[in-house]
Amino acid sequence: MTERIVVVAAALYDGDRLLAARRSAPPVLAGRWELPGGKVEEGESSEAALVRELREELGVEAEVVARIPGEWPLKSPYVLQAWTAHLVPTSPDPKPLQDHDELRWLAPGEIWDVNWLDQDVEAIRILERLRGAGS
Repeated sequence: MTERIVVVAAALYDGDRLLAARRSAPPVLAGRWELPGGKVEEGESSEAALVRELREELGVEAEVVARIPGEWPLKSPYVLQAWTAHLVPTSPDPKPLQDHDELRWLAPGEIWDVNWLDQDVEAIRILERLRGAGS
């Protein structure tokens, strides 16, 4: 059995605005939007990987808050797990440093204004239900 590789994604919030990142590569994903993140390295916790990936991809310092229930298959052997997170107060504004060519903060009514990658759609639907239940 092939070992699965976890990819973590951040539902990164600034107040009630959610950060969407537009992929610049690979060509099959370019132009679609995702929750930023990346692969968990061997010996690294999911939370630590997410903090590291957000620093590398966006140049920000973030705090991981909670895991979004569920996980979604990507191209084998990868599986996506998503977490809520927020910028720490001293963090600079996010910038697309690698893998993305545009970032957009989406207000609650704008969440579905971008063309999300399929697996991110599933995570965001669950997140929206959870956030709706909490308000």
